Amino acid sequence: MSQNDPEIGVRLRTGDFESNVHDRGTGAPVMLIHGSGPGVSAWANWRGVIPALAERFRVVAPDMVGFGFTDRPAGTAYGRPVWVRQALDLMDALGLDKVDLLGNSFGGAIALALAIGHPDRIGRLVLMGSVGLSFPISDGLDRVWGYQPSLAEMRAMLDIFAFDRGLVTDELAELRYRASIRPGFQESFSAMFPAPRQAHVDALASAEADIRALPHETLIIHGRDDRVIPLDVSLRLAALIDHSQLHVFGRCGHWTQIEHATRFNRLVGDFIAEGH
Repeated sequence: MSQNDPEIGVRLRTGDFESNVHDRGTGAPVMLIHGSGPGVSAWANWRGVIPALAERFRVVAPDMVGFGFTDRPAGTAYGRPVWVRQALDLMDALGLDKVDLLGNSFGGAIALALAIGHPDRIGRLVLMGSVGLSFPISDGLDRVWGYQPSLAEMRAMLDIFAFDRGLVTDELAELRYRASIRPGFQESFSAMFPAPRQAHVDALASAEADIRALPHETLIIHGRDDRVIPLDVSLRLAALIDHSQLHVFGRCGHWTQIEHATRFNRLVGDFIAEGH
């Protein structure tokens, strides 16, 4: 990892481009797929999770193509297939036949699709504030995907993410705003989710019959007060997935891994460890 910028990991060839990847710890491999906020990267999303889980497992956390410091190949057709392919190519590049998989929000939809399409390559599955079913797009998600860079807009968006507004400092807003205007970041982000944005919720959704057929032990986590992804999505996922358990955090928005960091890391770590 770069000593100058913690968001920079190692560069690995994944298919036709290179991905920025954080690879920490030893033991059973766990892949983390981040969410889709403006200026997001794997480290920005998982900075409180990677060090904690790396004490128990090998943690692999890529910047998904179009986000962070992974290459942005010209003409990339952003969508679920390219992100699933990138995850598989990364596993192949690292020689990982099977991983436990943790997906956050947008990343949950990719994790679901990966488990459905390649069930033998996934061990346990963790879905946090996950997309992956069709639902009427929330005002919060519509605003996140429609972000236009400004410090005021970033501050307002962070208020949507967190239940406790005390977490949304001026310093954090400034940091995430600066991240969102790095060269190429906003251009790729705005190309992913153009209006009407309901179509992108639907495109990320997997068929209910395929979700129902999942054989994987699955942990579903959601904030009760989430204004980005409705709690109902996780309730429906829990009803569909036979081998599932659902944990709902009260007084929690869309940032479960930040707002309840210690509990989140213990819950996820113990769940993954059970499988080994």
